[in-house]
Amino acid sequence: MRLRFAPSPTGYLHIGSARTFIFNWLYARRHGGAMILRIDDTDIERNTEESMRSIFDGLGWLELDWDEQYRQSERLELHRRLAWTIFEKGLAYRDFTPAHAGEEAVSREGGPWLFNPGARELALEESARRAAAGEPFVLRFHVPREPARPVEFHDTVYGPQVKSTADIEDFALLRSNGMPTYHMASCADDMDLRISDVIRGQDHLSNTFKHILIFEAAGAAVPRFAHLPLLIAPDGAKLSKRRHGSVVSVTTYRDAGFLPHAYVNFLCLLGWSPKDNREVMSRQELIDAFRLEGINRSNAVVNFREQDPIDPKALWVNSEHLRNLPVAELLPRVRRVLECDGLQVPQDEAAFARTVDVIRSRFTTLNDFVTRGRAYFSDRFELAPEAAQKLNQPGARELLHELGARLSVLDDFDEQSIEAELRKLAIERNVKAGAIIHAARAALSGQPVGPSAFAVFTAVGRQRALERLRNA
Repeated sequence: MRLRFAPSPTGYLHIGSARTFIFNWLYARRHGGAMILRIDDTDIERNTEESMRSIFDGLGWLELDWDEQYRQSERLELHRRLAWTIFEKGLAYRDFTPAHAGEEAVSREGGPWLFNPGARELALEESARRAAAGEPFVLRFHVPREPARPVEFHDTVYGPQVKSTADIEDFALLRSNGMPTYHMASCADDMDLRISDVIRGQDHLSNTFKHILIFEAAGAAVPRFAHLPLLIAPDGAKLSKRRHGSVVSVTTYRDAGFLPHAYVNFLCLLGWSPKDNREVMSRQELIDAFRLEGINRSNAVVNFREQDPIDPKALWVNSEHLRNLPVAELLPRVRRVLECDGLQVPQDEAAFARTVDVIRSRFTTLNDFVTRGRAYFSDRFELAPEAAQKLNQPGARELLHELGARLSVLDDFDEQSIEAELRKLAIERNVKAGAIIHAARAALSGQPVGPSAFAVFTAVGRQRALERLRNA
């Protein structure tokens, strides 16, 4: 089993493309097959090195590997050779008609353009003479018309598919500049790389009939096909780079502080399910559960708002993984975001691990360690408005000053000792312990909510905690 992902470097990595890569990867890994990355870079006018880097940045962030890598631009001779082999079999012809030098179907007499009769019927000798004279031409596939026949295949997602050759245009194999078209290059590479299964977006489903004709003309085995439902916006529009901008970029989620696998998990839930109500799954669980039969036919909605490009479901999935990831695996990711923001990471690795493990319980993304968790790694942090309300309650600051004095003489600065001292102070001053707890949390962390109140003291550390209580 051999699967391929074939992005075109004409922009950043689209989340729909990322999902296609993930589904191919899961299917290959589940069945012990090969995962191939093939960059479809034959569109010279639109390809850019910046887009190429963006694709590799996005795929690299997903932390999913591949076994083989190719660039179509390095395989042009293979594409041309196969096109001319098809021509020599009498299954293609030169079209010298200037108006139809491109691939687009041109409307004629109210119906779709299918072929140019004059070019299609041109004698081979005349065709060769005009080509030798330097007249430009497009090499087109000679789609069977008399009699027409059905082209059929079974799509793993959408079921039986059929289209008559009477409704398929004589599509181009080579452009007038000799460059292979998408259809020609894609099929030639699929044959040469022995691709067994093609998993791609539903918008390619109509192309499959043309591709089957190319496979048959070349005498090659036709791969199995599975087309994926589209990703759409809340208003039902197809997600596009031009219309929706950063909403559809994988790097938007990376920069928002998502864990790579949590994002992979989220994308899997867009159009697929394991059919057992599970949503949060490890990488191995996804591999074990993935079936093409679990892909839905209906389009999947990515929920976002104009002011917020992040899907709330993605945030929930990420928060679940953030809480459950082994702390040893989480530490280097937290360290990276802290250092990128200029924050100092504790030298004591054990203390750092304890702090991260304590404060992550209410966090949603890695960026929360820099924002909501800033007070645990820096003395410069903002006081949230809700926290300020707790701290500004009558008498709260005086109680914190006294609490700091009492805690400064403790032999053991642990949760049990801190709680005992705080509750003792509350009884003596005839106030609710909760009032002191809320004020202390605000002074120590700048946040109105967080982990266990007494764990905040130890996570911040004795020296910082006492200083913040004295200066409250």
